Amino acid sequence: MKLSVVLSTQASQFEAVAFKGDFAANVAKIAGWGYDGVEVAIRDPRLVDGDEILRIAAVHSLEIPAIGTGQAWGEEGLSYTDPDPAVRVAAVQRTRAHIPFAAKSGAVIIIGLLRGIVKPGVSQEQALGWLVESLQECCAAAGPHGVRLALEPINRYETTLVNNVAQGMELLERIGAENMGLLLDTFHMNIEDAEMVESVRTCGDRIFHFHVADSNRWYPGAGHIDFEAIFQALAGTGYEGYVSGEFMPQPDADLAARWSIEYLRQLESCG
Repeated sequence: MKLSVVLSTQASQFEAVAFKGDFAANVAKIAGWGYDGVEVAIRDPRLVDGDEILRIAAVHSLEIPAIGTGQAWGEEGLSYTDPDPAVRVAAVQRTRAHIPFAAKSGAVIIIGLLRGIVKPGVSQEQALGWLVESLQECCAAAGPHGVRLALEPINRYETTLVNNVAQGMELLERIGAENMGLLLDTFHMNIEDAEMVESVRTCGDRIFHFHVADSNRWYPGAGHIDFEAIFQALAGTGYEGYVSGEFMPQPDADLAARWSIEYLRQLESCG
């Protein structure tokens, strides 16, 4: 099992990103705890030095499996489903701006809350239509560079657009792009998917990335999710990608990351 943890390259209001601040210092700590990679959250790729990020990661023999894009929604309000067409265009342009770094690093581009919410005056079907069109455009731009995108089903309290795995698979059918898959997150699945293990099996080879947090959004092992059963199902799909920690920095970021990898490695050794 290849393990990573989320690290923000820029200031963020998102509480479930445990690591923020000094990038190089955080990467050194993450490598020291035994992680194989670091998932980078990047609000705007124009404001970071991608080559320097790659250099720092390489110094510590860490891979970059995925790029989180949600801060563009949280900090700037960009989304594919805003009633303002200029905002939708900006969201697509921002996604496309991640492609060069994704191609260099081999990272999957994550589509989380960049999908947006259904705003007043917009129907669910219209919002889904905009979402499909935007992701088709992004996939077409990413494909020639060998870059993949992964949409994350997110719980109903944060959006009404694609909450569970079944809805995610339906969306993939509508998009019709081989480089579009899903990111499954155990925290959201625990809320929205009645049978988490079966949902993992249903996705099969459409799982492009995997997030872990426990039922309380703390580190794995701090709640009641049956991670052993989930990882058995994940292995059964043939998934060989990363399992990445995206959890609250509780009791603090360092302890959460340390206890997470200790718990996950213990599960791996028992399996």
